[in-house]
Amino acid sequence: MTTNPGTPVVLDTPEVREALAVELARQFGARAIQIHSAQRLSGGAIQENWALDVEVEGGEQAGRQRWVLRTDSPTSVSVSLGRRQEFAVLSRVVHAGVRAPKPLLLVEHSPTLQRPYFLMQHLPGSAAGHRLTRDPACVPQPKLLLEDLAQSLANLHRLTPQAAALDFLVEPDKPAAVAAIEEYRAYLDSLAEPQPVLEWGLRWCELNLPEALPARMIHRDFRTGNYLVEQGRLSGILDWEFASFGDPREDLGWFTARCWRFAAPEREAGGIGALTDFLEAYRRAGGHPVEVHELSYWQVMAHLRWAVIALQQAQRHLSGQEVSLELALTGRLLPELEIEILHLTKEGSS
Repeated sequence: MTTNPGTPVVLDTPEVREALAVELARQFGARAIQIHSAQRLSGGAIQENWALDVEVEGGEQAGRQRWVLRTDSPTSVSVSLGRRQEFAVLSRVVHAGVRAPKPLLLVEHSPTLQRPYFLMQHLPGSAAGHRLTRDPACVPQPKLLLEDLAQSLANLHRLTPQAAALDFLVEPDKPAAVAAIEEYRAYLDSLAEPQPVLEWGLRWCELNLPEALPARMIHRDFRTGNYLVEQGRLSGILDWEFASFGDPREDLGWFTARCWRFAAPEREAGGIGALTDFLEAYRRAGGHPVEVHELSYWQVMAHLRWAVIALQQAQRHLSGQEVSLELALTGRLLPELEIEILHLTKEGSS
């Protein structure tokens, strides 16, 4: 039993589960594996994630296990890492002290799924941004969660291109902000309709370009909604498909951008707590000292990036490449992002 690589993976049928169990038993050197349940996890527009409840007979993984299988969606984004690369990134960052799911097995050629996938540790907790930022019971002590997040981010940002030793991640040959401005402008120039607010934001970023920091490994999607919280503490950081080398302040700007604060826009640190608490925790954990005023620039860049992604996803829907309500609704975010760009550039103008 195999699946078509151009369609979503369906693991909640007995035939696919049985075939996958045989494949995994062979990969793990187990006598047998039984997949009791396979549940599609929410999120993951670019990758699919399935929670597997399994029983393993024999081998190093013997016993009842909870795994997450991560594989490609039918459509992908060219700048995202492949599964082999993401598996290697996860292995490296976990070793560096970042709280993230431990990768367990990489399968690059799957007879069952007809696409690459990897298995990783299933971690407890919730990643629902609207719930984490709305319900005080989820995060009873925001400072503690911010300290956890800051520590993992500082550990990640200690990885230089040489220390990371991931040959598929290329050290940038120009400052990250300069490269981003060029990329976004090239995309806007390709559109039939003008985007004056985004062009304004790009020009503002050119005129206010900060001095670049040495390149470090960054997550590039570090935000509320992409990490798990269990009993108020960080369980693990998810979704590493955009990891690269760049300016560590990009991660800080993305995390603190208004567009990722969900139900609590007044809490600048990811909708969780105070920005000053987060930046101080990041500094104590060994991160580069960053002042509050410095982040305005990187928050503008964050909103520009998200606006470009929103336009791209809307185009995918409107062109018929992938008809999707989620993609269509993402395109509707553009006015909110433009308002925030205008607000930030007005405040930050010299």
